[in-house]
This record gives sequence, structure tokens and C-alpha cells, in this order.
Amino acid sequence: MRKIRKAFLIYAQPEKYEEYIKRHNPIWPDLRKELKKYGISNYSIFMHENKKYLFGYLEIQNESLFERMGDSEVCRKWWKHMTEVLICNTENDEKAKEDMLTEVFYLE
Repeated sequence: MRKIRKAFLIYAQPEKYEEYIKRHNPIWPDLRKELKKYGISNYSIFMHENKKYLFGYLEIQNESLFERMGDSEVCRKWWKHMTEVLICNTENDEKAKEDMLTEVFYLE
């Protein structure tokens, strides 16, 4: 079964890039288990050199399982934790601003 590839951009607050990196090394063990539970694998986040954005890539088993990840208390807690270092649409957001990308080319 071919996995679905997803990509996104997120934006760290410029003065908090180091904290963003620190919070991911390592991520919470419960979060790691939860991501796997929701069918996520091959998950990577890359920082652009100019530090204006981060590029995320992940593979999922299916959309409906992935969409239910917001039901997870652990995931919601992590998202809220990360709003302290990421740019959000408003200061009361429960999750940081995330721009999903559309795949235009793939070579297997």
C-alpha cells in the first residue's frame, strides 16, 4: 500500500529557533507513540538557512486516521506547547500557523 506524502511550512518566532530545536530533541516519548498510532512515519522537519521557515515532510497511512489526530490529548498538548515558539494566526490559537503544500512532482 502506497503511503500518502504530506508537506507543510511552519514559522518559528525568530528569537526562539534554538528553543524550537531543543523541544524536538527529543520529542516527548508519548508523542512519538501517538504519531505512530495515527499512521505517521518518515516524519522530518528541516530548517531553512535564513531561518524564516521550517519545512515538514511526513507520510501517512490514510487521511481519515490522520485527521483524527486532533482528538489526541497528547497531540493537542504538544501543539499548545509549541505555540510558545511558533508563529500563530492569533495569540489564543491552540495550534501554530501551518501552510500545507501541494505535491507537484514525485519520482519513485
